Amino acid sequence: MAKIMNPTKVITGPKTRFSYLNANEPKAPLGGGTPKYSVSLIVPKSDTATVAKIKAAIQAAYEEGQSKLKGNSKSVPPLSTLKTPLRDGDIERPDDEAYANSYFINANSTTKPGVVDGDRQPILDTSELYSGIYGRASINFYAFNSNGNRGIACGLNNLQKLADGEPLGGHSRAEDDFADDDEDFLS
Repeated sequence: MAKIMNPTKVITGPKTRFSYLNANEPKAPLGGGTPKYSVSLIVPKSDTATVAKIKAAIQAAYEEGQSKLKGNSKSVPPLSTLKTPLRDGDIERPDDEAYANSYFINANSTTKPGVVDGDRQPILDTSELYSGIYGRASINFYAFNSNGNRGIACGLNNLQKLADGEPLGGHSRAEDDFADDDEDFLS
């Protein structure tokens, strides 16, 4: 059976880092709204294959969504004038080391993403999923036009955890905090 290619879908490279990971419980956005599962995908600029796939998928979503982007206007705005999800970490997050030399994309979904390990087995232990892990993400791009805002957005499909990483956000893991306890508190 031939695999049908979806030009707006991307599987990121294995060096993608997950930040602001909400894969266990949906969170409501600031100011209210529908709770969503979400992640900020940090893609190293050196991963040129993934960056090229993302740019091509954004272009495909732009072409597919022309009627939506046009709305009541006479013409479709150029892609360069629209909000797009691929952002430069060096420019937009200059004080955050995790985003240095990287692009990032915020992806979300109202549907819980499937989450698997390197062997494609479901990850059931939610403590395995935290901001800072490395893996691949299945994402899709689509056009939007609502309340005067137009552009391309990124939907979150599924996640694959491939490696642990330094936890982001200053929160340490209990396993790490107590790993080197060489004091004998009973002596």
